[in-house]
Amino acid sequence: MGLQSFERRLERLVEGTFSKAFRSGLQPVEIARKLIRELEAGRTLGVRGPVVPNHFAVALSSSDAERFESFVDVLERELAEEAREHARGESYHFVGPVTVELLVDDGLRRGDLQIEARIVEGGRVGALVLPDGRRLPLAEEPALIGRLPGCRVPVDDPKVSRRHAEVRPDPDGYVLRDLGSLNGTTVNGVTVKEQLLDDGDEIGVGSAIIRFEAS
Repeated sequence: MGLQSFERRLERLVEGTFSKAFRSGLQPVEIARKLIRELEAGRTLGVRGPVVPNHFAVALSSSDAERFESFVDVLERELAEEAREHARGESYHFVGPVTVELLVDDGLRRGDLQIEARIVEGGRVGALVLPDGRRLPLAEEPALIGRLPGCRVPVDDPKVSRRHAEVRPDPDGYVLRDLGSLNGTTVNGVTVKEQLLDDGDEIGVGSAIIRFEAS
């Protein structure tokens, strides 16, 4: 099901002349399938559970790389998202940001594919997935959620306070803290004042749902 979702996302994002690249040769879903296999093969046991690779170097033949050249950024981004979704479904953990890099190997023939998957530590990592699908990487400064235009996560909803809540770094990851909002803040439907966030937690402010990703 995950790979079907991957294909549908690409179909929406890659249109017009870009779509011609899918008619023959190496298919993006083949890259995604092998990437997931390499992710599984690199699994190891960590303190909080299974840890999997988060950096993938994907080597393609020059002819295949040329076909994907026009939308390489989209393909790299969607492959990284596929790795995150698979890890989330299996309760795997990353120790750094998930990155995918498409490279050219002149020694490969058309249709050949090699992937090097590595675990690369990157310190505390996290992101907020906004209601419109955009991913907002979290850093060392707090991310303010509220109705003020200057908020890192602005939410245009009369039920949301001007400075409603914030997500701030913590030694164990990221913590959500309500800032005394009038209508409260929820995590997975439960009202909270402060809570350490887990991968996949859904933050509710007003009518907006914001998903936290620990990657």
